[in-house]
Amino acid sequence: MQGSANLNLMIKAARKAGRSLVKDFREVENLQVSTKGPGDFVSKADREAERIIKEELMGGRPTYGWLGEETGEDEGADPTRRWIVDPLDGTTNFLHGLPHWAVSIALEHKGEIISAVVFDPAKDEMFVAEKGAGAWLNDTRRLRVSGRRVMIESIFATGVPFGGRGTLPATLKDLARLMPVCAGVRRWGSAALDLAYVAAGRYDGYWERGINAWDIAAGTLLVKEAGGFVGPVREGDDPLEKGAVIAGNSELFTPFANIIRSRD
Repeated sequence: MQGSANLNLMIKAARKAGRSLVKDFREVENLQVSTKGPGDFVSKADREAERIIKEELMGGRPTYGWLGEETGEDEGADPTRRWIVDPLDGTTNFLHGLPHWAVSIALEHKGEIISAVVFDPAKDEMFVAEKGAGAWLNDTRRLRVSGRRVMIESIFATGVPFGGRGTLPATLKDLARLMPVCAGVRRWGSAALDLAYVAAGRYDGYWERGINAWDIAAGTLLVKEAGGFVGPVREGDDPLEKGAVIAGNSELFTPFANIIRSRD
């Protein structure tokens, strides 16, 4: 894939942050960890990875805006473009020594995601996409969503809310409706990778309530550019603004979305 200058900058930043995260992952028991809320952790690794990414991206594009999980939001001199970054999506997995976490970087232009990178350093898988140019894995494999057409043969992914989050009852009702009519539901703890796996055809769909924009911004473009559909849980909402998203292949999106939306 011949990526744009912006995409190449994003890939460079993701790889640099990934090297730092892999080093910290090998010494995870010694990391300084604090708590942002029930079941919501932040470590020295998160903060250092975001510092690295911000230095690379803002160094290359100093006029762009910024939205990062750890450092918050900064308006740029260019109001039409903004980086949206989760330096470590899957922090709880990371802190428990589970090798399923990712760096997520998206570029937004006039409210639309136009470039995306989701990097899994533990497996050395780099998922990238640009609007109109497709989605790719490790620069060699063109990504396509799965071709499954039957719900009972399909598997889906979600994130079950942790702690006392108010979306837990709705998610449990979603599961009660979905699980009897599909082959299984997976909860692996990284929204960015869940969406990347939908784009790669590993999952047939994904949904989540109570999610943040930086968790899903890059992944939603991956799914769209791999031929899938992305929509809100409540029709008419913006998934990034409302933090509730449904994604799936073109064949299953409608029946899958109808199940998730049936109580809304």
